[in-house]
Amino acid sequence: MTSTHTELPSYPLEAPASAALLDRALAVIPGGVNSPVRAVRAVGGTPRFMASAAGPWLTDVDGRRYVDLIGSWGPMILGHAHPSVVEAVRETATRGFSFGTPSENEVALAEEIVARTPAEQVRLVNSGTEATMTAIRLARGYTGRSVVVKFAGCYHGHVDSLLAAAGSGVATFGLPDSAGVPASSAAETIVLPYNDLAAVEAAFAARGHEIACVITEAAAGNMGVVPPVEGFTEGLLRIAHGHGAFVVSDEVMTGFRCSPSGWYGLEGPYASGPPDLFTFGKVMGGGFPAAAFGGRADVMALLAPTGPVYQAGTLSGNPVATAAGLATLRGCAPEVYERLGVVSRAIAEGVSEGLGREGVPHTVQWAGSMFSVFFREGPVRNYDDARAQSTEAFAAFFHAMLSQGVHLPPSSFEAWFVSAAHDDEAVDHVLASVPDACRAAARGFATIDA
Repeated sequence: MTSTHTELPSYPLEAPASAALLDRALAVIPGGVNSPVRAVRAVGGTPRFMASAAGPWLTDVDGRRYVDLIGSWGPMILGHAHPSVVEAVRETATRGFSFGTPSENEVALAEEIVARTPAEQVRLVNSGTEATMTAIRLARGYTGRSVVVKFAGCYHGHVDSLLAAAGSGVATFGLPDSAGVPASSAAETIVLPYNDLAAVEAAFAARGHEIACVITEAAAGNMGVVPPVEGFTEGLLRIAHGHGAFVVSDEVMTGFRCSPSGWYGLEGPYASGPPDLFTFGKVMGGGFPAAAFGGRADVMALLAPTGPVYQAGTLSGNPVATAAGLATLRGCAPEVYERLGVVSRAIAEGVSEGLGREGVPHTVQWAGSMFSVFFREGPVRNYDDARAQSTEAFAAFFHAMLSQGVHLPPSSFEAWFVSAAHDDEAVDHVLASVPDACRAAARGFATIDA
């Protein structure tokens, strides 16, 4: 990361090959994408269809190269196509893709997760949604209760009962709930403001005997990065346990990225003990569909085949996916986390300084090396705070960065991710792109004021 001049591309907003692929996709895929945020409707324009990735770089089907600050929404902690992960996948794939029986890789990955976290046992699944869905089923099965407490702006996958004020793509499109969710499911969910222990106390005072669990993002990343205020997690544990309810800590995003033990490794241990259940994903799959949930052995014993709570998955513990996850976790040496910190600080500080010079209101918030730039004055402590920002200014900033070869998350309600592969060339490229983008953001604010 030097102060030398970096020659930047100047890409036009049009992307003909991507636009042609989008037209094809729209004919056969709803909205042309298989996950809503990818449609980039929050910022406008044509989503870039990617052809390849290596290290910190993405290359789209138009042949344009970008520094990647999405990282597949978190999994690519070592960078794209890391040699050790590629070799683990190649070697495993040559021996078969899926067996429909147990295999050693799933045992090894479970051992790695248990060694890093307070979870005594874990069950591997295919997605974060599966992990949170089953963790809640398990909490209900153990407690014999049905009501779930969640927080506005926290996203826990597209589970019916959790798609209420869910942040992420839902926040981006201004949809507080989803059509198709039965009223009976919504009635089993209590939505409270994040970081508000008084609201939690009141909910348990009124309905504590009905509440099976509180589910919370360990540090919120789906309304932008909003960490828990000091004492919030400890308070959740104290209140929930005092009423015989569980706390489910969703570390799908933060797990193994914030630290070798996720957010728990930064904030724990807690006086009230660890959360009863954890959910994991993203980094633990190394870019493949893999996730997990886990907790105390006596709780996990309720899962079939040893107990009455049913969960199954044909591809759960897939040997290729677990090989990628295991290689990724084993590659996360201390120097990886050190590099994540250096890179994320350099980029965030460069953006903040640039926005400051242009007089653009903003605040930067952190969860380990994950960060978000909110286009408003801080602090941001909950969903309402997060929504009180200029999405127009962010859109202008996004497109200015994209035109110079930097791909940001296409929503102001998302975390920015870096990898250990972001070398000085990539960081310098990002920093050299910042001044023009900050001027664009300033013009976005001026347009609003006018």
